[in-house]
Amino acid sequence: MLLVSFIGLTEYYGMALPERKHERLLAAVTGAFLPLALLPGADPLLFPASLTLLLILFALHFLFRFRDIRLAAGETAQVCFGFLYVPLLLSHLLLLRLAPDGIKWIFLLLVIVMTGDSAAYYTGSSFGRRKLYPAVSPNKSVEGAVGGLAGSLVGALLFRQFVFPELSLLHCSVIALPAAAMGQLGDLFESLLKRSCGVKDSGTIFPGHGGILDRLDSILFAAPVLYYYLRFVILRG
Repeated sequence: MLLVSFIGLTEYYGMALPERKHERLLAAVTGAFLPLALLPGADPLLFPASLTLLLILFALHFLFRFRDIRLAAGETAQVCFGFLYVPLLLSHLLLLRLAPDGIKWIFLLLVIVMTGDSAAYYTGSSFGRRKLYPAVSPNKSVEGAVGGLAGSLVGALLFRQFVFPELSLLHCSVIALPAAAMGQLGDLFESLLKRSCGVKDSGTIFPGHGGILDRLDSILFAAPVLYYYLRFVILRG
């Protein structure tokens, strides 16, 4: 988690703040430690306290170390958003892992995202006619998005049947589609960030496939959906 958070933050700040080398490194190193505040035995307030401390410290940093006062607000916002986008969302993987049947929930998340991605790609390539959101991602189609949702649902039901029978058929069916939809939106949002920053990929850690954020964009948005459904619907029920 530490390593993935650090690499993800490094990629994000590389896109968002290409001219602030020292601030990028400092924010990536400190932000990467945020998920540790959720480890078993930690005070429940440690995570929000750590996040609050980082936001205040970097706000003060830009207050006294700005280069161009016209850019100070935007640069401060970019740093603070990085903490929310990468370690905060990524921390839900740790929360899922610590929940009952946590490993199975993690793999259910991966199945939903990966089968959805594959189904969307092949459906869109074969039947795609209507553009989904050309301003952000010109290659995605409505048909591909629908095919991705169907693929995620089938993948989740198969996983539940053969690996996770403890999860009821109803819960599996109810959670698969919202998680899949949020995964697709996470993909679109990362595309928005890249286009806004004028880059093709978030990084080069996976040759031919981009950076770690290009691999995690869907998971970052889908993981909270699964976790909060588990936490507030299944466990309370």
